[in-house]
Amino acid sequence: MSQEKRWVPLIAAVLVLALIGLCVAAVLLGQQVLRQRAVINAATPTTRVEVQPPPTETFLTPTVVELPTAAEPAPVPSGRQVLRQPGGDPPTLDPHLSGDSTSAEYIVEIFSGLLTLDRELNLVPDLAESWTVNDTDTVYTFTLRSNAQFHDGKPVRASDFKWSFERACDPATGSYTADTYLGDIVGCRDKLRGKADSVAGVEALDDRTLRITIDAPRVYFLSKLTFPASYVLDRSNVESGGAAWATRPNGTGPFKLAQIEPGVRIVLERNDAYYRDPKPLLERAEYILAGGSAMVMYEQGDLDMTAVTLNDIERVLDPTNPLNQELTVVDTLGVYYIDLNLKQPPFDDIKVRQAFNHALDRERIINVVYKKTRKVAWGIVPPGMPHYSNPDLKPLGYDPEKARQLIAESKYGDVSEFPDITFHVLGAGGSTGRVIEAIVASYQQNLGLNIEVQQTDWATFLRDLNNPDNPNQMWGGEAGWIADYPDPHNFLDVLFRCGSNQNHDNYCNPEVDKLLDKAAAEREPKEREALYRQVEQQVINDAPWVPLFFDVQYWLVKPYVKNAYLPSLITPKLQYYYMER
Repeated sequence: MSQEKRWVPLIAAVLVLALIGLCVAAVLLGQQVLRQRAVINAATPTTRVEVQPPPTETFLTPTVVELPTAAEPAPVPSGRQVLRQPGGDPPTLDPHLSGDSTSAEYIVEIFSGLLTLDRELNLVPDLAESWTVNDTDTVYTFTLRSNAQFHDGKPVRASDFKWSFERACDPATGSYTADTYLGDIVGCRDKLRGKADSVAGVEALDDRTLRITIDAPRVYFLSKLTFPASYVLDRSNVESGGAAWATRPNGTGPFKLAQIEPGVRIVLERNDAYYRDPKPLLERAEYILAGGSAMVMYEQGDLDMTAVTLNDIERVLDPTNPLNQELTVVDTLGVYYIDLNLKQPPFDDIKVRQAFNHALDRERIINVVYKKTRKVAWGIVPPGMPHYSNPDLKPLGYDPEKARQLIAESKYGDVSEFPDITFHVLGAGGSTGRVIEAIVASYQQNLGLNIEVQQTDWATFLRDLNNPDNPNQMWGGEAGWIADYPDPHNFLDVLFRCGSNQNHDNYCNPEVDKLLDKAAAEREPKEREALYRQVEQQVINDAPWVPLFFDVQYWLVKPYVKNAYLPSLITPKLQYYYMER
């Protein structure tokens, strides 16, 4: 999805109404201004109000706006409203345990939180209808929608959010993500570490009023509340359902979980009592987990949409092929890379890590293996990140001679002094695939290294990643990171801050942390962008990663599938879809 895309229907409507009369147009234009999302900062005894303008390129963080649904043309569904697409087995459907994109694809449709993102990646109200923030930018007070309810019709109360935050921050829950996404809330980290019995920073003031206090001003905080760790759960559903409660969830999202057969199918059905617009129009969404080639199923009419793999990309990109007319290309906010464990030799030496960057011919891999369908990653943050760019970034580019020189300068002196190196990748015991083979071949050719490849399934891969004592030396290749929210903080701070739960490579640079601290509180967009640019350059220099490519997805969608929203990150999308058969 193009990040420069902006919503303009209401402006167009105003221009049309101008034909009726300038006075009417002026009134409507005034209404448009008033409908922009006001960020109201409440203090005692005074209150200051800041009305943010529509999103422009001067804003680094997502702009808070109201969803302008009134001017949207009403969809006219026809025929059977069932969407069929391929899917994967989720490691979990528990929002507080989810840390992977496969699980999140389902979770964001079944559950919801205080805020969400619209199609232009602006922050918009979800279960909260409004909120205020005090003068110190540390106390947020949310008012819940009066019609917010769980799938069984039970109203969503502020106390449900209070319990849900307490559960996510409870060490007994075992959340891998609570520290990262909720740790700014006063008391959450203390509870996670056994130093507190409750999360003091979350208070239910009455049934519809929730107050959240954070430990310091943080520009990105509201964006974090779109992540599943902050989603509301039904306490009785969780406590009565036992360990398998998430296979029978009582969520709040636009769709309900109707069926889950591991390895076979997952079926979501429409929540007819969904509380906000756009209301879902699909009756069901079916995810097919088995049954053969998704491409064959699509061409036979057994699937309504599918991702295109490398095996089929050339013929689909051929403009003379009829399938080309059904193709949608999505530049995602995702980056793929090789992770190097700084606690494990030989990657405890910065010169070795830099050498691994210089020795890999990324452009050849993209051109030959990926057939020019991906974008070479020289940095960390995807180029589609709204309101962020780093045109002066100096990468560790392909230079085999420099790589060999760095090895000679390292404490090891020669690759013969390296311990055996194992590259952990996703797989089920078959062929490792052309990408991994090309990476291994590049290191063998340019450094004389024979690297062993070890395949692991997705669940084991995630378990190892989240183990603070992970013994693996290097991993990745065909696994990466996709944004949880559209802000460089989600890459540079979440992945590289000392001690972050998502910092799997054990990278730690105190100077980087100082820059991250400044960026977290910096409200001036250009100053904040400049700080993150410094962070990105320093991380590239320190080389805990070998960045590979920025992800581009290729989807085939049948012509009768309308309003097919394919976002650049994981966010609710099915409520936009409908069929015209």
